[in-house]
Amino acid sequence: MEDGFGSEFGAAGGGAGGKLDPGLIMDQVKVQIAVANAQELLQRMTDKCFRKCIGKPGSSLDNSEQKCIAMCMDRYMDAWNTDYVFTTLSRAYNSRLQRERANM
Repeated sequence: MEDGFGSEFGAAGGGAGGKLDPGLIMDQVKVQIAVANAQELLQRMTDKCFRKCIGKPGSSLDNSEQKCIAMCMDRYMDAWNTDYVFTTLSRAYNSRLQRERANM
């Protein structure tokens, strides 16, 4: 059964014995937490920058609105240190891939 994050918790089972691999499950949980955190960051950034930069919504953004949004997003991402979030996500995903390859 797929869990909505592109992985299957059933894959964590040890096959016919049904034993769970705690390390693999923990990796899956870490990836899901990192994805959820990244999604929350993106949503907050979008809301904040839209409120700050868009005075009157229309069919397109003018030059000053485009610049404001770009600068706002850059500042927001720097403040939240998204490199850490994506590094954590990447490490967890790579660890999971290595475990799955070892089990092949």
